[in-house]
Amino acid sequence: MKIGCPKEIKPQEFRVGMTPDAVRDAVAHGHSVLVETGAGMGAGFTDADYTAAGAQIAPDAESVFADSGMIVKVKEPQAVERKRLREGQVLFTYLHLAPDPEQTRDLLDSGVTAIAYETVTDRAGGLPLLAPMSEVAGRLAPQVGAWTLQKANGGRGVLLGGVPGVLPAKVVVIGGGVVGTHAARVAAGMGADVVVLDRSLNRLRYLDDVFAGVFRNAYASGAATAAAVAEADLVIGAVLIPGAAAPKLVSRAQLATMKPGAAIVDVAIDQGGCFETSRATTHQDPIYEVDGIMHYCVANMPGAVARTSTLALGNATLPFLLALADKGWKAACADDPHLKAGLNTHAGKLTYAAVGEALGLDWISADAALAL
Repeated sequence: MKIGCPKEIKPQEFRVGMTPDAVRDAVAHGHSVLVETGAGMGAGFTDADYTAAGAQIAPDAESVFADSGMIVKVKEPQAVERKRLREGQVLFTYLHLAPDPEQTRDLLDSGVTAIAYETVTDRAGGLPLLAPMSEVAGRLAPQVGAWTLQKANGGRGVLLGGVPGVLPAKVVVIGGGVVGTHAARVAAGMGADVVVLDRSLNRLRYLDDVFAGVFRNAYASGAATAAAVAEADLVIGAVLIPGAAAPKLVSRAQLATMKPGAAIVDVAIDQGGCFETSRATTHQDPIYEVDGIMHYCVANMPGAVARTSTLALGNATLPFLLALADKGWKAACADDPHLKAGLNTHAGKLTYAAVGEALGLDWISADAALAL
């Protein structure tokens, strides 16, 4: 199979879909890889690195899309990229379709077979291709939250860890999954007073057993969430429903209960955000203010640490990438129900229920798509 890796064009996105090591493995499996010139520069990989690994360097994105049977990316295809997709081609990348009707419509119109990183599963019920970026985003969230809290950025002027004689900032993490756990660890490591809210008692027991004394946790009832948010200096939204739009857990009315200059970091913004006032921003212009509360809602947070993120993502995606290339998408999905869970569109049909429910669109099962 000819595998194509174009340069990411989403604003301030520096990651790349394939590392030179991934190219080397794909070539060893008998495939050819076409990499757009400059695709890896943001992550520290040169065209020479890719050539040494066995890739061909394409002069532009048009060549990559036109000549490849499978396109491997990081972020969802932008409008100009979606016009280059075609039926019979496989797209393997993050999609986050539930809050994005325009992208969904374009993918369906193109007929492309789109497999989304964020809905591929594993035997433990986890999301192995989302997890590495969730880990990165979780660890970044207190860092960018601390920056947002600085007075020059409109924040309260509070130091996350405080100093002797001055109490540390209060940090509330909504969601105790991968993002929330990593966010809480880092925030606590910075000296903040941290509480994690979640509705899974089993997850809360796990956090208590593993991190006892590092940070506190509480059941995320509506009243408990409202009370915690009102006391917080920094709130990190870390809630995920796989493939579906994120629930709105903090309303605009609740902003009035928060301290002026408090900060919100919405890590769920890729799925629409878990705060009513969230809207996607970029690394170039990351924060905005609503009713005196500073919002950080960058939709590709891991892109800020592109080399770490690219290496982490590549480690996770490579086995699935090779399976798709070696077997073809139908056989690979038929052999692996966890990869099959990643199928979101095929031949103009939506194949993921949560996206259909979120957007009010008809959908068929992945098994039905395999039978087409």
